[in-house]
Amino acid sequence: MTHRPWPAYLLALALAVAPLAGPRAEVLDSSAAGFTVRQVQDVPVDAMTAWSGLVDDVHRWWAPDHTWWGDASRLSIQARAGGCFCELHGRRQAQHLSVLMVDPGVLLRMGGGLGPLQGMGLDGTMDIRFAPLEDGGTRITLWYRVGGYTPDNVAEIAPAVDSMLGQQLRGLAGFLRAQATPPQEER
Repeated sequence: MTHRPWPAYLLALALAVAPLAGPRAEVLDSSAAGFTVRQVQDVPVDAMTAWSGLVDDVHRWWAPDHTWWGDASRLSIQARAGGCFCELHGRRQAQHLSVLMVDPGVLLRMGGGLGPLQGMGLDGTMDIRFAPLEDGGTRITLWYRVGGYTPDNVAEIAPAVDSMLGQQLRGLAGFLRAQATPPQEER
Protein backbone atom coordinates (compact mmCIF):
# COMPACT_ATOMS: atom_id res chain seq x y z
CA MET A 1 0.00 0.00 0.00
CA THR A 2 1.35 3.40 -0.94
CA HIS A 3 0.95 6.30 1.44
CA ARG A 4 -0.02 9.53 -0.28
CA PRO A 5 1.28 12.75 1.27
CA TRP A 6 -1.27 15.09 2.78
CA PRO A 7 -2.45 17.84 0.47
CA ALA A 8 -0.72 21.15 1.19
CA TYR A 9 -3.98 22.82 2.29
CA LEU A 10 -4.49 20.22 5.05
CA LEU A 11 -0.98 20.68 6.36
CA ALA A 12 -1.44 24.46 6.28
CA LEU A 13 -4.73 24.09 8.13
CA ALA A 14 -3.10 21.91 10.78
CA LEU A 15 -0.30 24.41 11.33
CA ALA A 16 -2.61 27.42 11.31
CA VAL A 17 -5.12 26.13 13.84
CA ALA A 18 -2.87 24.08 16.13
CA PRO A 19 -2.17 27.06 18.44
CA LEU A 20 -5.93 27.66 18.85
CA ALA A 21 -6.59 24.57 20.94
CA GLY A 22 -7.66 25.56 24.42
CA PRO A 23 -7.06 23.76 27.71
CA ARG A 24 -10.37 21.93 27.44
CA ALA A 25 -9.62 20.41 24.07
CA GLU A 26 -8.66 16.83 23.70
CA VAL A 27 -7.97 14.22 21.06
CA LEU A 28 -9.35 11.27 23.02
CA ASP A 29 -8.04 8.61 20.65
CA SER A 30 -6.67 8.32 17.16
CA SER A 31 -5.42 5.74 14.71
CA ALA A 32 -4.80 5.48 10.99
CA ALA A 33 -8.51 4.65 10.62
CA GLY A 34 -10.16 7.34 12.76
CA PHE A 35 -10.23 9.53 15.83
CA THR A 36 -12.40 11.02 18.57
CA VAL A 37 -12.08 14.63 19.72
CA ARG A 38 -13.80 16.42 22.56
CA GLN A 39 -14.30 20.10 23.31
CA VAL A 40 -15.92 21.58 26.42
CA GLN A 41 -17.16 25.07 27.27
CA ASP A 42 -19.13 26.32 30.27
CA VAL A 43 -21.50 29.20 29.57
CA PRO A 44 -23.55 31.45 31.93
CA VAL A 45 -26.91 30.67 30.32
CA ASP A 46 -29.46 27.91 30.78
CA ALA A 47 -29.47 24.88 28.47
CA MET A 48 -32.38 26.06 26.30
CA THR A 49 -30.72 29.43 25.69
CA ALA A 50 -27.47 27.62 24.79
CA TRP A 51 -29.44 25.30 22.49
CA SER A 52 -31.10 28.23 20.78
CA GLY A 53 -27.75 29.94 20.26
CA LEU A 54 -26.39 26.77 18.67
CA VAL A 55 -29.20 26.01 16.26
CA ASP A 56 -30.79 29.41 15.61
CA ASP A 57 -27.69 31.61 15.50
CA VAL A 58 -24.96 29.43 13.94
CA HIS A 59 -24.41 32.16 11.35
CA ARG A 60 -23.52 34.60 14.15
CA TRP A 61 -20.73 32.60 15.84
CA TRP A 62 -19.29 30.14 13.28
CA ALA A 63 -15.95 31.40 11.90
CA PRO A 64 -16.43 32.42 8.25
CA ASP A 65 -12.97 31.11 7.32
CA HIS A 66 -14.34 27.62 8.04
CA THR A 67 -17.11 27.83 5.46
CA TRP A 68 -16.86 26.83 1.81
CA TRP A 69 -17.49 30.35 0.48
CA GLY A 70 -16.24 32.56 3.32
CA ASP A 71 -19.64 33.78 4.52
CA ALA A 72 -21.04 32.40 7.78
CA SER A 73 -24.32 34.28 7.21
CA ARG A 74 -25.25 31.51 4.77
CA LEU A 75 -25.14 28.77 7.44
CA SER A 76 -28.20 27.21 9.04
CA ILE A 77 -29.08 24.22 11.19
CA GLN A 78 -32.50 22.60 10.74
CA ALA A 79 -33.00 21.08 14.20
CA ARG A 80 -35.16 18.13 13.17
CA ALA A 81 -34.41 14.51 12.30
CA GLY A 82 -33.20 14.51 8.70
CA GLY A 83 -32.46 18.24 8.89
CA CYS A 84 -29.37 19.86 7.48
CA PHE A 85 -26.43 21.85 8.78
CA CYS A 86 -26.08 23.56 5.44
CA GLU A 87 -24.39 26.42 3.66
CA LEU A 88 -26.46 27.87 0.85
CA HIS A 89 -24.87 30.35 -1.54
CA GLY A 90 -27.18 30.50 -4.52
CA ARG A 91 -26.53 27.49 -6.72
CA ARG A 92 -23.40 26.68 -4.70
CA GLN A 93 -24.53 24.59 -1.73
CA ALA A 94 -22.94 22.33 0.84
CA GLN A 95 -24.37 19.97 3.41
CA HIS A 96 -21.85 20.05 6.23
CA LEU A 97 -23.69 17.54 8.43
CA SER A 98 -27.12 15.94 8.56
CA VAL A 99 -29.19 16.00 11.74
CA LEU A 100 -29.62 12.54 13.25
CA MET A 101 -31.15 13.21 16.67
CA VAL A 102 -32.75 16.21 18.38
CA ASP A 103 -33.47 16.53 22.10
CA PRO A 104 -33.74 20.32 22.63
CA GLY A 105 -31.57 21.60 25.46
CA VAL A 106 -30.01 18.15 25.90
CA LEU A 107 -28.50 16.75 22.67
CA LEU A 108 -27.99 17.54 19.01
CA ARG A 109 -26.46 14.64 17.06
CA MET A 110 -25.32 15.15 13.47
CA GLY A 111 -23.49 12.94 11.01
CA GLY A 112 -21.11 13.50 8.13
CA GLY A 113 -17.64 14.60 7.20
CA LEU A 114 -16.82 18.25 7.82
CA GLY A 115 -14.83 20.23 5.27
CA PRO A 116 -12.08 18.27 3.56
CA LEU A 117 -13.13 15.07 5.38
CA GLN A 118 -16.05 14.81 2.92
CA GLY A 119 -13.75 14.56 -0.07
CA MET A 120 -11.51 12.09 1.73
CA GLY A 121 -14.36 9.60 2.06
CA LEU A 122 -14.52 9.93 5.85
CA ASP A 123 -17.67 10.07 7.92
CA GLY A 124 -18.30 11.13 11.47
CA THR A 125 -20.83 11.50 14.24
CA MET A 126 -20.94 14.73 16.22
CA ASP A 127 -22.71 14.93 19.56
CA ILE A 128 -23.28 18.32 21.17
CA ARG A 129 -24.58 17.83 24.70
CA PHE A 130 -25.91 20.38 27.16
CA ALA A 131 -25.69 19.73 30.92
CA PRO A 132 -26.92 22.12 33.62
CA LEU A 133 -24.37 23.49 36.07
CA GLU A 134 -25.09 24.24 39.74
CA ASP A 135 -24.67 27.99 39.15
CA GLY A 136 -27.45 28.02 36.53
CA GLY A 137 -25.08 27.89 33.59
CA THR A 138 -24.58 25.09 31.11
CA ARG A 139 -21.69 22.84 30.16
CA ILE A 140 -21.58 22.28 26.40
CA THR A 141 -19.58 19.22 25.38
CA LEU A 142 -18.89 18.43 21.74
CA TRP A 143 -17.63 15.01 20.62
CA TYR A 144 -16.75 14.23 17.02
CA ARG A 145 -15.92 10.64 16.08
CA VAL A 146 -14.50 10.20 12.57
CA GLY A 147 -13.62 7.07 10.62
CA GLY A 148 -13.79 5.36 7.29
CA TYR A 149 -11.54 4.31 4.49
CA THR A 150 -8.96 6.65 3.08
CA PRO A 151 -5.42 5.85 1.96
CA ASP A 152 -4.20 8.59 4.31
CA ASN A 153 -3.39 8.30 8.01
CA VAL A 154 -6.43 9.89 9.65
CA ALA A 155 -4.62 10.29 12.99
CA GLU A 156 -2.45 12.98 11.41
CA ILE A 157 -5.38 15.37 11.01
CA ALA A 158 -7.06 14.77 14.38
CA PRO A 159 -5.30 17.74 16.08
CA ALA A 160 -6.32 20.11 13.26
CA VAL A 161 -9.95 18.98 13.41
CA ASP A 162 -9.90 19.28 17.20
CA SER A 163 -8.53 22.82 16.95
CA MET A 164 -11.06 23.87 14.33
CA LEU A 165 -13.95 22.52 16.40
CA GLY A 166 -12.50 24.24 19.46
CA GLN A 167 -12.54 27.52 17.57
CA GLN A 168 -16.21 27.01 16.72
CA LEU A 169 -17.24 26.02 20.26
CA ARG A 170 -15.34 29.00 21.68
CA GLY A 171 -17.24 31.14 19.16
CA LEU A 172 -20.56 29.77 20.41
CA ALA A 173 -19.50 30.25 24.05
CA GLY A 174 -18.39 33.84 23.37
CA PHE A 175 -21.68 34.57 21.61
CA LEU A 176 -23.66 33.14 24.56
CA ARG A 177 -21.55 35.02 27.12
CA ALA A 178 -22.17 38.28 25.26
CA GLN A 179 -25.91 37.53 25.26
CA ALA A 180 -25.82 36.95 29.02
CA THR A 181 -23.99 40.22 29.77
CA PRO A 182 -26.40 43.11 30.31
CA PRO A 183 -25.67 46.10 28.05
CA GLN A 184 -23.85 49.06 29.65
CA GLU A 185 -26.03 52.10 30.24
CA GLU A 186 -25.00 55.29 28.47
CA ARG A 187 -23.66 57.97 30.74
